[in-house]
Amino acid sequence: MELPRGMKDFEGEENANIEHIRSHFKKLSNLYGFSFMDPSPIELLSTLETKSGPGIRDEIYFFKDKGDREVALRFDFTMGLTRYATSQKSMKLPAKISAFGGVFRYDEPQKGRYRYFHQWDIEIYGKASLESEAEIIEITSRLFDSLLLKDITIDINHRNLVESYVNKVFDSNEPELVADILRAVDKIAKKSKEQILTEFQEKGYETEKLEKILEFSQIKGTISEVEKTFDVSQLDSWDELKALVDSLENRGVSNVRINFGIVRGLDYYSGIVFEVFDKNSKLGALAGGGRYDTLTKAFNREDIGATGVAGGVERIMLTMQEQKIVTESKQNRVAVLYINEEMQKVAHSITSLLRLNNIPTDIDLAGRNMKKQMDIATNAKFAIIVGPQELENGNVVLKDMINGTEGTISLEKLTEDPKSILNLEML
Repeated sequence: MELPRGMKDFEGEENANIEHIRSHFKKLSNLYGFSFMDPSPIELLSTLETKSGPGIRDEIYFFKDKGDREVALRFDFTMGLTRYATSQKSMKLPAKISAFGGVFRYDEPQKGRYRYFHQWDIEIYGKASLESEAEIIEITSRLFDSLLLKDITIDINHRNLVESYVNKVFDSNEPELVADILRAVDKIAKKSKEQILTEFQEKGYETEKLEKILEFSQIKGTISEVEKTFDVSQLDSWDELKALVDSLENRGVSNVRINFGIVRGLDYYSGIVFEVFDKNSKLGALAGGGRYDTLTKAFNREDIGATGVAGGVERIMLTMQEQKIVTESKQNRVAVLYINEEMQKVAHSITSLLRLNNIPTDIDLAGRNMKKQMDIATNAKFAIIVGPQELENGNVVLKDMINGTEGTISLEKLTEDPKSILNLEML
């Protein structure tokens, strides 16, 4: 009775951490005016092949359903949301949509990502606009701020900028050549320079030109630092990149830098691209996105463009662990304990009353002794102890589980206004 390879169960604490991130994401999503939705977890295989072609089959779960249709499990939210948005002919533009949930990839399992994992996603559909990119990056930055993560850097680039330099170095506009060289740039974070040079030499590319591209991909820094390092006048879309940084500074987003090594997925992106990192971690990108107008065109909508971002929830959770950030997922709970069997009935009555007042409350159901009942009080802020001596006087014992202090309180007052007596901030 084992799980398939790459799958896992999400237990209590881990699930609570996912919900913690989900809560912050939904709050920000609403704050910025994004409509939250859950696209179908199953798509027609032909939909997922729209941009990537049959090659995508190696990376996803697909099968034939009982109607002999080829279907597949979603591997991200972008495809489903774009399928939805492009099919809505009367949808008001720009349309801002967000999503959060599980996705499936038939990848090699790795730290921070199994074959089933969670993503958050935001997309803007409509006329291409630099301010759309700025808002996507702004909300991304705010999400990491709200999760109290530190040392977060957002590396930005422009696909046209890299492609124009590749065209210049190789003196070619051939799409296949450009795509190949972008793959080389994309591998620099995962492989050594020597490995990449050897791999692409075997494909017939000149070492000197490849080295020039790889050196170019290592350029990163502020606008002024990059301009001192490289003659940007020969690059397409440099002014657009500068304008984006200016817009982000105007919005109070200062943790961005230029990085010519960011190119993102070759099948999707067509303009601004970016990735999010913890400067002190080796986990890799925590989120990534950019403009992908070619995808909406592939869905037969020449009239609208799209830009968006997605982040890996489990990888963010690992980063929070590395930074020793304690989540707010633990509620202010109350444990009701009873001294003996005679007190059990009153204890259950108190428990039900507290729950009716939306106070998260725990009680032992097995009739165990007090020492064992205390196990359920370890996660509680307060313990209410029902004992015969106190109950005879109309009282119960209230114990603060944080500092260990305790005293008697009137049962009548507790049942009349439990929230004030317990002074708890409930969710």
